[in-house]
Amino acid sequence: MPARAVRSDEGSAVAEFVMVGALLTLLVLAVLQLAFALHVRNTILDAAAEGARHAALLGSDLAAGEARTRDLVATALSPGYARDITASLTEEAGIPSVRMRVVAPLPLLGFVGIDEGLEVTGRAARETLVGG
Repeated sequence: MPARAVRSDEGSAVAEFVMVGALLTLLVLAVLQLAFALHVRNTILDAAAEGARHAALLGSDLAAGEARTRDLVATALSPGYARDITASLTEEAGIPSVRMRVVAPLPLLGFVGIDEGLEVTGRAARETLVGG
């Protein structure tokens, strides 16, 4: 009788369901976390570009662009993502520009992740007064 019980596949559907369900759940959670990490990256990139455009306006300065970037990141995500923001004057293809650099955590498990794992840069051409 024990040999017959070993060959029986009775109850295997439950075990297969649990294994496939766990694997599928893990896959869905991984895709959701990837989507969240991309959302964080795109949000910070947009804030850096907007901050660079603000700093590049005629009559504005780098500190105003940094403040604008910090406000946007803190409002959209959290103040913890707006800790390391730097602005600098550069030249892109012979055109005076503003470069806004944001270094933020890269979320790997919810909001928890690698500190300073994400670095994005926004650039904008500086406005100048021509003529006169």
